[in-house]
Amino acid sequence: MSFIDTLKRSLGFDEERQESVTPDYANDILDNDFYISPEQPFYEIILIRPKSMDDMGYVFDQIVEENNPVIVDLGYLENEGHDSYQMAGEKIKILREEHKAEAILLSKCNDKNMIIITPSRVKIIKKE
Repeated sequence: MSFIDTLKRSLGFDEERQESVTPDYANDILDNDFYISPEQPFYEIILIRPKSMDDMGYVFDQIVEENNPVIVDLGYLENEGHDSYQMAGEKIKILREEHKAEAILLSKCNDKNMIIITPSRVKIIKKE
């Protein structure tokens, strides 16, 4: 009896066979490799340079709803005006406080302000 047959029987789909577990069956299970696939098999890492608050809304949706990490370059908003840049900072603050996202500054220079923002399910490990 295979693992699949046992699973079907335990769920009530196959009630005809009632075989006991033998040592050979137990060894067969231990010899086979079984794995459980994660709920979300991969993450898309999005790189975006927002030019409006609509773009920041997209970033927010990707982190909260899609659980995807986002690398954000806030350099454009920083150079365009204080209000947009401040509102983007407020969105990041909401992500960190209310949704437990992580935000880490990757680089800051004249025209770039790179931040990686990850949902709570994705952990960033800093190795030195």
